[in-house]
Amino acid sequence: MVRVLFVCLGNICRSPMAEAVLRHKIVQRGLQHQIQVDSAGTGDWHVGKPPHEGTRKLLDSYQISYADMAARQFGSADFNQFDYIVCMDDSNVANVRKITGGAEADIMKFMDLLPNESLREVPDPYFTGNFEEVYKLVEAGCNVLLEQIQKDHSLA
Repeated sequence: MVRVLFVCLGNICRSPMAEAVLRHKIVQRGLQHQIQVDSAGTGDWHVGKPPHEGTRKLLDSYQISYADMAARQFGSADFNQFDYIVCMDDSNVANVRKITGGAEADIMKFMDLLPNESLREVPDPYFTGNFEEVYKLVEAGCNVLLEQIQKDHSLA
């Protein structure tokens, strides 16, 4: 089983959006028994809460499920449980490395999946309000990530 974890600050906007989008794509490709997806935040402010209303509305508009999703905080144990830890911005990368004792391997920045984009971090719609912009980045990046996972693990 390949395991992917998306990480953002509070785990209510960007990372749950990416989790829901990638889950949706995995089901569309029939890979739900081979790939698991989760998300977490580096902060604890929203633990136990559902995705942000803006994220839920956007996912609803694309008919993408976020059922049973609740915010949780990233912990050091996550580092050993996931094959891919994908952070939404530089601050998230730094916080994850701090929590995992400075580990360099297995942590990537989401926008590295989209090298032709001018943005180098996924903007936080909690502050910008632009959930559609984030969705477009997440959707494109999840396509690239899923292709990479399939290639890395020889999944059909």
